[in-house]
Parts: sequence; structure tokens; C-alpha cells
Amino acid sequence: MGGIGKTSLAHKIYIDKYIVHHFHIRAWLTVSQDYSVREILLGLLDSMKIQTDGRSEKRIDQLGELLYKKLKGRRYLFVIDDVWDIEAWDSVKRYFPEDKTGSRILLTTRLENVANYINSGSPLHHVRFLNDEESWKLFCQKVFGEGFCPLELEEIGKNIAQNCRGLPLAVVVIGGLLSKATKTPHYWRNIAKNLSSEINSNDEQCSKILSLSYKHLPHHLKGCFLYMGIFPEDFEIKVRELTKLWVAEGILKSACSKTLEDVGEEYFLDLVQRSLILAQKKGSNGKIKTCRIHDLLRDICVREAQKEKFFHVMEGSPCGIQVGTSMRRVSIHDKKNFVAFQFYYAAKGTLHRDDKTLSSFPVKIPFHSRPLKVLQMKGTHIFPDEMVELVNMRYLYCYNIHPQLYIASIYKLRNLQTIVCRWYCGKDMELPPEIWKMTQLRHVKLNGFVHLPDPPISEIKEGGNSIVVLENLQTLWTIYNFIWTVEVLERIPNLQKLAIRYGGMVAGWEEYCMNNLVCLTKLESLKCRLADTFPHFLASITFPTSLKKLTLDGMGFHFKDYLKLHPEELTILGKLPNLEVLKLKHCDFNELEWKPNEGEFPELKFLLLHDVNLKHWRADRIHYPGLERLVISITACRELNEIPSGFGEISTLQSIELIQLEDFEEISTVCDSIVESAKKIEEEQLSWGNDAFKLYITGW
Repeated sequence: MGGIGKTSLAHKIYIDKYIVHHFHIRAWLTVSQDYSVREILLGLLDSMKIQTDGRSEKRIDQLGELLYKKLKGRRYLFVIDDVWDIEAWDSVKRYFPEDKTGSRILLTTRLENVANYINSGSPLHHVRFLNDEESWKLFCQKVFGEGFCPLELEEIGKNIAQNCRGLPLAVVVIGGLLSKATKTPHYWRNIAKNLSSEINSNDEQCSKILSLSYKHLPHHLKGCFLYMGIFPEDFEIKVRELTKLWVAEGILKSACSKTLEDVGEEYFLDLVQRSLILAQKKGSNGKIKTCRIHDLLRDICVREAQKEKFFHVMEGSPCGIQVGTSMRRVSIHDKKNFVAFQFYYAAKGTLHRDDKTLSSFPVKIPFHSRPLKVLQMKGTHIFPDEMVELVNMRYLYCYNIHPQLYIASIYKLRNLQTIVCRWYCGKDMELPPEIWKMTQLRHVKLNGFVHLPDPPISEIKEGGNSIVVLENLQTLWTIYNFIWTVEVLERIPNLQKLAIRYGGMVAGWEEYCMNNLVCLTKLESLKCRLADTFPHFLASITFPTSLKKLTLDGMGFHFKDYLKLHPEELTILGKLPNLEVLKLKHCDFNELEWKPNEGEFPELKFLLLHDVNLKHWRADRIHYPGLERLVISITACRELNEIPSGFGEISTLQSIELIQLEDFEEISTVCDSIVESAKKIEEEQLSWGNDAFKLYITGW
């Protein structure tokens, strides 16, 4: 049944270090009840980190052939999680080569007839319920962590754990509730009284237990939890995207000296600690990057949300869907046309689609939908003249859509807080100058070659002559060939994340005022992409001391341009006092050598090297005293022979990840030497007692 621990057990196997070492390729895919063969194949290719150009145009058999060729002759492990239908297996099994290489496919399912049909002869593993002792141990871990249960709560606690009837999901959810609540006998008896003891073997009875976790949530978290149901089943949710939606919806409580995004992060972590949200992936800074919600908990979200008229979920095409006047929020999941999900908030009337081709796929929204605050579109779009009428819009997300018509009139949405446009187009575009008057903007994330115009020379603000400052703006991503003058930086004083891209420049670095970036005293994340070869780039830019994350990308393979890094310039990076994450991509090390000085990189925790022309790397624990994660693309770093042996003495080191992106047979000897050096570091780390250290060799 749901929540018994099938996925958790499969995941424990999937990440086991011996499994990671043994298989050349590993991939994970969750198959929901409403699946398509295309989604399964694309999901497996994505999990293997295989890029598929023109994926929307490729036929199913072409995707299957690509998967077959990538697996042929390799030892692979696939985990296919939550299979509901034998047809899902029959539709893809022919794309898995049987080469007698020791490959394995591990499937989880709630349905024994599905398991028996798919099974190749090995005995099925029926995941059992926990016994009372195991339930009590798990309960205590969740409620008290490393601590112990007080004697006055022990009898009541054991009664609560027993009433969960051995279902791990119920134990951790109730445990998460009690870990945050007042630990008194009176409160615990109240929980025990309300806790259903009828759970035996079906999800409906289990939901009675899980519903308690929602009913006992603090009021400020209820809306955030219900909101999780707006995403499709088994959907991997980006945490930053989620918190931005919470902000736009106004369901977060403002707090002194904290941004709404900070409050949203606190609320999110609170829900994770209550086991209501499952952490999925972590980013380079150690924070949770993506998350999921268990199917049973999502069902509760959808049911409670519709009961309270918080939102409605609809399946199918948006064409002709009737939206009632009582529906404040509507989430439309259209998998048939590869539209992951769309949000239409506060819309009334009928949503119309005039053009049925996948390339344009416009949707017409009624004119009287002005109250609409949040619109998220993936693979579809609305008419531009309809969009400009949505004057109350707070959040706009467009995926795989050419936004030129939208960008030109975006300034009319004066209440807009977040705009995210992801598309693929080689043409230059320019934001309208009126963007400098959009004082509600918090996050601007754009793909492509987008220029930010100079602000108007003079403006008149109510109360006197002064410039308009975008005090709320925290993210600006990505701006092309922009000149960072003092006049610009004065208008964005609270910027935290910045991505800039330079290429085809007609002037020297001094013309772009890169030294002025030091004025951004709250900047924490900076990404620089350079499509031309620029000497002494690091010497031309002055970084603010607040910087925590830095990515330098020379564009490499496609543009044949590498960022030149000289020894004296690398010292500039080493002296950044708060730098925690450093990613170097497509970089050319002068003299093929990197030898940091003692005392540099005092706070560095994450280091990534991808396609760097580096041969001699001389470093040990005094150069990276706090390093936790090292990631190297070993097939792209063709000159590097080994990881410095001194890394074996870095006491904070948690993992080394070696990634082989493609089959480069001509450099296999180099890859072998890097792997051997990493294994020696692993041995030394374990000999020092660092049992938590992990060595990952992906695709090896």
C-alpha cells in the first residue's frame, strides 16, 4: 500500500556506494497513474543526463532507439517507481538491451498482479509493516531526534505509534506533527484520541491518520501545505519557484528584517521537518533544490483545497474548459499535449484555444479575468493583447515560448513581481525602458540575448525630484552585454542574484564598468558567461565581498572560446572572504597549473570543474580548509591526471563526484588515473574515520 516504504527502500539501494560503483549507468523514473510512453522515455534519458535536441518533434521510436544505443553493451540499473499498469512496462521494455552484462531493473508497485506479470523469475519482495518495536523506534527518532522520550509521555507515545499500525508514512507524519507541538501528556492524549486505529490495508483508512497532520498545522502553514496539491502527481517541484508562488499569492506573513522569500524558505523547511514534504535534490549551496509530495498527502491537499474552495484541479486540454465563478484558482494538467501544468487564477468563464498546433497553441482568456494574479504556462501561450489586460498579475511563467511580443508590453503589468521566460531563440531582444518604473519587481529570469536599456536620465517622483529605485528587485537573470554604470546600480541596491552574458563586444572591458559591481553590497550569487575570448577578465572586474556563489563559464565546446585564467587572477577568487560555491566551466588555466596560496578560499564548500584545461593541480587541506563537495567532469577535463592526494586530509570533505558525460575512448587512460586518485582519497578519508564520505562515479 501507499506509504509502506517501497520508494524509500528502492532509493536506499539506488544510492548505495557499492551500487554506484558497480553499474555504468543508473537512472530513476517515477511512473504516475496517468502516464505516456513519451514521458517515460524522456524521463529515463533526462535521468541519464542525455540531452535530446528537438525532443518535441522526435517520435517515440526515435527516443527508444536513442535510449537503446546509450545502453547497448553497458551495465545499467533502472529504478522504475510506482508502476500501475502492465501496459506501461510492455510499451518500453523492448528498448532495454539484454546483453548479459549484469544489468538490473528494479520496479515498485502497489499491485501484485502487475509485479507478477513483469517479474523475470526472482522472488517478489513484499515490503512488510513495521512491528511495534520498529514503529516506536522510528517514532522517537522523528519526535526527539538524538534525545529520549520523557517517562510521562512514553505510554501515550507507544499507543500513538501502535495506532499507526506499522505504516512508516503514518509514523513519520504523526511524529513530525508532535516534534513541533507542545510535548505535554494532555496534548498527546488528544492526538491519541483522534488518531484512527482502523488502518489495515487501504489508502482511504490511512488518509484519516494523515489528515490529522493538516488539521493540527499552525494556521500560517495550512495555505502553504494545501498549495502543494496544485502540482501534478509525482511532479518534481523547484523550491525557489514554489516560494515565489507563495509570495505572489500573498499567503506568507511578512516579518521584520526578513524578505518574504526568507519567510517562505522557513515555512518550507518547517513542512519538510514535519515530513509533509519530501526533499528531493540539494543544490551546490547545500539547500534543498527540488521536492516532492507523497501521493497520499497530495490527495489530502486536493480534497481539502476543493472543500475550502482554495483551488480546483482539472485534467485535460484547456480548450473549452468551463471555469466557474466560485473557482478562485484552477490548475489544468494537460499531459496529452506535453503541457506539464498551467495555472489560471481568479479566472471566470471559459478558456478557449484557437490554434491547435503544438508550436503556437494559444489560449484565449476572458476579458473579465483582470483579477488573475498568477499565470504559469508550459508549452502554450495566451494572446499578447489579452495578457496586457491582466493588470493585477503578480507572477508570469512562460516555458518554451517566444516572448518577444510579451516583453514589448510587459511594462503595462505594473504589479508584476516575478517574470520567468524560458525559450530558445538566437535573436537579440530589448526590455522596454519603462521596466525601471516597475517598482514591484522582485525576480526577473530571462533566457536568450536580452538587453537591459539605460534608465531614463531624469524622472520626477512624488514629493520631489529623485530617481525611482527598484528596492524589491532581488534577481536579474540573464542580461546581455550590459554596461554597469553607477546610475544603474543605484536603482537596484538590494540585488542578490545576477547572471550576465557577454559576447560580440565592440569595446574593451573598461567601457562596461565592471569594477562598479562592487557597489552591489548585497549580491550573493553571480554567474558570468563569456562567448568570446577575453584576456584578464578577472582583473577587470571587482567582486563585492558579500559574494557567496560564483560561476565562470567560457562557453567552451560550442563557441570554441575558453575563459583565460592566470595565476595572479585566481588569487582574486581565493581572497573573496565569503565565497562558498565556485563553478569553473570551459576555462583555460595559464601554464596548465593551479597552485592556490595558503589561506585562500577560507569558506569554500563546493568546487566544480567542467571542461577546464588544467594539468597540474597542486593543493592540499590548507588551501581548501572547509571544502565539502568536489565535482569534476573527468571526460571534459582532458589534461588533468589526478586529484591532489592532499584532499584525503580535508576533514570536512563529504563527497567527490566524477562525471563522464560521453564515451571518449581516446582519453580513457586519463579518466582511469583520475578515478584511481579519487579511490586513494576515499581510502584515506575512511582511514581517518570519515565514514560519511562518498565517492560517486556517474556513467563510469
